Amino acid sequence: MKIDPGQLKAFLLDSGLISEKDIDTAIKKASEQGLRPGDVLVAQGKIIQKDIERVYGHILGIPFVSLEGENIDPSVLQMVPEPIARAHNVVAYKKTAKDLEVAMLDPEDLETIEFMHKKTGLIIKPRMTNEGSMKYLLALYQKSLEAEFGEIIKGESGGFTTSAASTGEAGDTGEDLQKVAQELPIIKIVDTLIRHAILQKASDIHIEPLERELVVRYRIDGILRDAMVLPKKIASAVIARIKVLSSLKLDEKRLPQDGRFKIESPEYKFSTRVSILPVYDGEKVVMRLLPENTHSFTLESLGFHGESLELLHQNIKKSVGMILATGPTGSGKTTTLYTLMDLVNTPDVNISTIEDPIEYRMPRINQTQVRPDIGFSFANGLRSLLRQDPDILMIGEIRDSETAGLAINAALTGHLVLSTLHTNSAAGALPRLIDLGVEPFLIASTVNVIVAQRLVRTLYKSREEYHMNKDQVAQLGKLVDLDRMLKFLRDEKIVPPNATMEEVPFYKPVPSPEAPDGYQGRIGVHEVMVVTPVMREMVIKGVSAGELDTMARKSGMMSMLEDGIFKSTQGITTVEEVLRVTQE
Repeated sequence: MKIDPGQLKAFLLDSGLISEKDIDTAIKKASEQGLRPGDVLVAQGKIIQKDIERVYGHILGIPFVSLEGENIDPSVLQMVPEPIARAHNVVAYKKTAKDLEVAMLDPEDLETIEFMHKKTGLIIKPRMTNEGSMKYLLALYQKSLEAEFGEIIKGESGGFTTSAASTGEAGDTGEDLQKVAQELPIIKIVDTLIRHAILQKASDIHIEPLERELVVRYRIDGILRDAMVLPKKIASAVIARIKVLSSLKLDEKRLPQDGRFKIESPEYKFSTRVSILPVYDGEKVVMRLLPENTHSFTLESLGFHGESLELLHQNIKKSVGMILATGPTGSGKTTTLYTLMDLVNTPDVNISTIEDPIEYRMPRINQTQVRPDIGFSFANGLRSLLRQDPDILMIGEIRDSETAGLAINAALTGHLVLSTLHTNSAAGALPRLIDLGVEPFLIASTVNVIVAQRLVRTLYKSREEYHMNKDQVAQLGKLVDLDRMLKFLRDEKIVPPNATMEEVPFYKPVPSPEAPDGYQGRIGVHEVMVVTPVMREMVIKGVSAGELDTMARKSGMMSMLEDGIFKSTQGITTVEEVLRVTQE
């Protein structure tokens, strides 16, 4: 919703709510930070949220409504599907024979208004509302997770509360489990668990059996959060249902199992990766939710910038060599490699991958899934792929010496190879390859660039600016070289040439209805290490990862911690979040 600052100033002056000086200051600050002047005025306490929203309504000629605590007819509410309501912040609340009144945060979203008109056949009358009202209205769509599960369990679970299949006894047969997995209450419970996870934008669902209960947790923005506690008596039935969906063995409870299934609806499409592991109190399930309709990322949207961005663009254009992404599980390595492949995915290039699992489907790329259970490993698959005349190869992970050797040989023989390694830093990847049995001179001849990364939570728009005092600057100076940080900030024109660390802006999270802890979403912090001729000689001599890291920094590499602090000064994240993720 765009409002001309001049118009806003005129309306505020006419209203007498605020002085001209305060308005001008807010407009200037908003322009510098990419915010709305009204949001700045509210943050500064110059005007209350309710008043600025009414001013917006007057400017746009759209009535403002506050609907917190109002009773809405469920049949009217459901005229806008819940996923659409959440995605576009629009809720239907009043209907007549010909009209439908809808509350919106952005009443100028004409595309959504036109969609609702076509869907309902009614004249849509948009009304402006605030975030508090929108949160209340969205909550009406569904009861809380506890209430929804409580009704299912109390009202319909009688058929399985005392059966052998639901008590987790060792004597459960495949037929018993198959039967209980098809019962309506269990289907509803599993479907609801997954639906809530998708609506909350969770990346993983953890279902963990304890002695007397079944705990469900969601990983949202990298943080595990308790979602629900279910009765232990339904544990076997819930896990059996997930096994049925994943085509796994129902009566196998002693060995780990891995599977996958798809979730499709008109609004979303997810591939779900399932891991089942025997634990003391039963079987633990982790389901990873992978959106299949995700739009292509860009390196910029992943958090790359400045020299690091240029180096990646240069190296992805090379026809031979190796690009490695390193970091722990769930740090976004595969997404980085997919984004690099997308940059070179043209009709004149043959790109082939071998993965475990295939996380995202990409058009015009030949993706292969390994199957260790039938002897189809990374190494076997890589041998076959090399006979498929590829120009670019992506290997999901270098796990053993055989795969490492084949990947290095592929990079030596006219292929560009992309892969991942589990190391803590970019420099640590080179000694790791030596540990896997690759000759140092071969590593020096093939590895072009190494990206190490972590994911940090990003600040929601309701953030608060502050400046560090001398004590805080001194504490930060124990972790990073402040002169280097200032140079990075000046080089990318984030701060003026003569700025000191006390003048550099940082930001704090501000809780809001949309982001209770002040964060929403994640972005990468990276270090991009190019293997220079000097470093190639160091690898052949067998120097340590620490010495390689020191040389890379002397060559101008920005470390992950430095990249995180760089992003903190831009209001993307906070210093505390960066330290939480990068400090080992």
